[in-house]
Amino acid sequence: MFCGIDWAENHHDIAVVDDRGHVVAKRRIGDDAAGSRLLLQLLIEHGDTAKDPIPVAIETSRGLLVACLRATGRPVYAINPLSVSRYRERHTVARAKSDHADAVVLANILRTDAAAHRVLPADTELAQAIAVLARAGQDAAWHRQQMSNQLRSLLREYFPAALDAFAGTKAGLASADARTILTAAPTPAVAAKLTKAQLRRLLITAGRQRNIDTWVQRLHSTFRAEQLRQLPRVEAAFGEQARALLLQLDATCRAVEQLAAATDEAFTQHPDAATLTSFPGVGGLTAARILAEIGDDRTRFADARSLRAYAGSAPVTRASGKSLVIMQRKVKNQRLAAAGDRHPAALRNLFNRFLSQLHHCLATGQHYNPHRAFATTAAPPTAAA
Repeated sequence: MFCGIDWAENHHDIAVVDDRGHVVAKRRIGDDAAGSRLLLQLLIEHGDTAKDPIPVAIETSRGLLVACLRATGRPVYAINPLSVSRYRERHTVARAKSDHADAVVLANILRTDAAAHRVLPADTELAQAIAVLARAGQDAAWHRQQMSNQLRSLLREYFPAALDAFAGTKAGLASADARTILTAAPTPAVAAKLTKAQLRRLLITAGRQRNIDTWVQRLHSTFRAEQLRQLPRVEAAFGEQARALLLQLDATCRAVEQLAAATDEAFTQHPDAATLTSFPGVGGLTAARILAEIGDDRTRFADARSLRAYAGSAPVTRASGKSLVIMQRKVKNQRLAAAGDRHPAALRNLFNRFLSQLHHCLATGQHYNPHRAFATTAAPPTAAA
């Protein structure tokens, strides 16, 4: 027996087929505890046991229903929706579509091509918790960059001196100095009236402890320098818009810091933390993001080549007759790929080597050793004259 689940927000369509592809059961359940019980009861009625559970195919790898299915220990296959659409065309050319039909297609995918798809990994509870925190922190960091870019575009419209004032800093407009000062003085008119004493208090409030005098002098001279201005009322309107963006940016920055601390606390408790951070250039946060994407199920990747393909660093080769084209892999884990450099040639090879070493160290339970990873042979001694 094979089970397919067409997932939706409020309900799910279930289909169970036998080894000949005949639909032996179908049902629609709700997205709640009662629906989960109905699903398990339906599977038990059709031969599901602890020793021989019925495999389940679904188009997502997340959600409460998937978590409940994984907790029962049964094999769960997360099928890519694009693959499902291709399989759907095998059964009909009219492009008809329904929730029940999609559930049947998912069940038949396992019946015919289960070996071509991958079971959801059996990651530990700690690894799953790290994945939640690391992905949330990465999303917050990306959102912080988007908010910073929006603020930068807005300031260029009416207050370019603010961009010059905080140019060259590591965090730019997302820094605590920039957020604090621009919130207090969101327009050129208000910023030009700030005294050195006021700028000093704002910098101290932002948490700055070093080079305060240098920053006070720089900001004071930059804000009071001659610059192009909008009309007074237009400038004030831009200032209100900037203050609203600063509120969102400040909240996002605080969320990034909070999630980073929570991620680090959870990651340090994982057994693979020492192995991941032993690699050069891999800090705690980057290591947590890598662990979040590859998990701690050692059977997930058969070899280093599979890990490289999952990360997108292995190129795709298309050969037909005399034509041979090597292309960059587009279908990949975007979060794991973000942990590596984005240069296409030399750095891709370096990233591939890193992934191979990472797979070996995790599989054997040893830390990264640069003398073994980059072994050098001594030059042969020269003969004496």
